[in-house]
Amino acid sequence: MQNATTAITANQPRPPRAFPILRRATRNAARAFTLIEILVVLAIAGMIIGLAVANFGKIFGGAKEDIARMFVTSSLQVPFETYRMQMGNYPSTSEGLQALVIAPSDKTDRWRGPYIQGDKSKVLFDPWQNPYQYRFPGIHNPDGYDVWSRGPDGQDGTADDIGNWSKNDNNTSGIPGMPGQ
Repeated sequence: MQNATTAITANQPRPPRAFPILRRATRNAARAFTLIEILVVLAIAGMIIGLAVANFGKIFGGAKEDIARMFVTSSLQVPFETYRMQMGNYPSTSEGLQALVIAPSDKTDRWRGPYIQGDKSKVLFDPWQNPYQYRFPGIHNPDGYDVWSRGPDGQDGTADDIGNWSKNDNNTSGIPGMPGQ
């Protein structure tokens, strides 16, 4: 049997709420954002996006220089040495880097290339879409070869050129054409 107080309490209606509309509006306002808060968040997000876009070139621009430096100092070392062992010497300046991809007309009997793998129309171009430069014998590496990119400005002989020689032109690596370590 139920307790008498429980039955009475359960059957009694709740007392009427004072200002039920005001209480509901206050509760909904506590859950929502104000227009000012939304505008502040949008302004902060806009500033962050603006800074990211403005610095995008600075963040990723150095990668092109690193790619060019790695290509002229490391990636070409094995193809050039293989070419030299099979052909007797490095390609001449007039033959250029093309000799690593296509057999020179007067050396087709000994040529065992291609010595560079990849898309032949793209592999000999730097990240700025300029052809890599080649000279044998080199000026910076007189016992070897010079390979360089003209750098971001595309002009030869400027400070931004990226070559297979060290800044002070001392070849201490023991490998002709390669910079000191």
